Amino acid sequence: MAVDYTVIVVYLVGMLAMGWWGMRRARSKSEFLVAGRRLGPAMYSGTMAAIVLGGASTIGGVGLGYQYGLSGAWMVFTIGLGLLALSVFFSARIARLRVYTVSEMLDLRYGGRAGMISGLVMWAYTLMLAVTSTIAYATIFDVLFDMNRTVAIVLGGTIVVAYSTLGGMWSITLTDMVQFVVKTIGVLLLLLPIAVVKAGGFSEMKAQLPTSYFDPLGIGGETIFTYVLIYTFGMLIGQDIWQRVFTARGDRTAKWGGTVAGTYCLVYALAGAVIGTAAKVMYPKLGSPDDAFATIVKDELPIGIRGLVLAAALAAVMSTSSGALIACATVANNDIWSRLRGIVRQGEEGHDEVKGNRVFILIMGVGVIGTAIALNNVVEALTVAYNLLVGGLLVPILGGLLWKRGTVQGALASVAVGGLAVIGLMASYGILANEPVYYGLLASLAVYVVVSLLTKPTDEAVLATWRERLAGRGAPAVDEPAAVGA
Repeated sequence: MAVDYTVIVVYLVGMLAMGWWGMRRARSKSEFLVAGRRLGPAMYSGTMAAIVLGGASTIGGVGLGYQYGLSGAWMVFTIGLGLLALSVFFSARIARLRVYTVSEMLDLRYGGRAGMISGLVMWAYTLMLAVTSTIAYATIFDVLFDMNRTVAIVLGGTIVVAYSTLGGMWSITLTDMVQFVVKTIGVLLLLLPIAVVKAGGFSEMKAQLPTSYFDPLGIGGETIFTYVLIYTFGMLIGQDIWQRVFTARGDRTAKWGGTVAGTYCLVYALAGAVIGTAAKVMYPKLGSPDDAFATIVKDELPIGIRGLVLAAALAAVMSTSSGALIACATVANNDIWSRLRGIVRQGEEGHDEVKGNRVFILIMGVGVIGTAIALNNVVEALTVAYNLLVGGLLVPILGGLLWKRGTVQGALASVAVGGLAVIGLMASYGILANEPVYYGLLASLAVYVVVSLLTKPTDEAVLATWRERLAGRGAPAVDEPAAVGA
């Protein structure tokens, strides 16, 4: 295992080195939070693919393949579909707004007053997303070093918090590019073909497994529909995803770079399902489907390659974890704390915005590590996060982008009713039930439409400013116009 350990240690040291490099570059709020809005197509595509394909997509995707066969690809497939929809239909307009958070977009569209409550919902979502990613370190480090769960979470979490705090989005972008390359080599080019060969090829897999394992809809229509609601729509509105859109240097980069990343997700989805299906042939009686990835890597891969593939899994977890962490800190500082500070300490000026955001990443990082140690169920935490996001924020965000008649009163009522409905229904039906997101989303939509129609239309001056920003006019200047990653 010495070679495998060396590969992992070199990888982790490299992550910290990139954090140090990013610190030297991130000298303004724009540079720190959105990489100066200067990423070209190559870097944008890589970092977007890295943020959406995390531990759930890698370890969980293989686990679903083990349990259901090729139809286990649907979870990650719907993530790719969401990213494609965001890139083709919305990303250009989002990038032109030149904001930092989803809540700032809502304030701009509705004329203020929507940011605080939406910020609280988005903060809860990004916090839980970061927590679930951090918990996944325990699985990987247990395979690598037979490490205690708490120690594993602290070690992995500390590395992510360190490079994210040092360089902000620049560090995260650089590490994501490395993680994207490592995942591509480790999962697509190495683990996928090796797993298929070890299982005896596709003909042997078909001979050994039930026909349902090769049915594209074997996982069930209702499950696929739920995945679409949670993950496809979640990709359209999450702060962690929007913050990457804000890094694009222009409309074309946001649209076409995101399209490339979304297509990559579709390929990654199928690869994970095939690997899981192959693992089912080799290990038909594993205790848990989520053990499939670690088992096949540990038992079937040669020395060196095993270390690289485990580094790929670690890369997947770190990319999602760091993206969710900076999103959580950005929302906490810019949408919650800054508004509270504006109420109680009006007129304060001259504070160091980079330093402030850096402090918030550190604080949120410590909170994420502590929460991850306290929680055990990753699936439940992730389900709560996405149910709150989709049930509370999907309607007012898409309504603001698509429906002129939507009002701030309708948006606030939609967030409150949708969020409370989801929480109440999860308490009634259970966290993992499908009904909370179904009924919560319907309640949010109904309240948004009814309240908007019953209240005074949004002021025309607010809408005029909104249209100017959507067109790319009247937006704040970019700190440094030079492009990166062309």
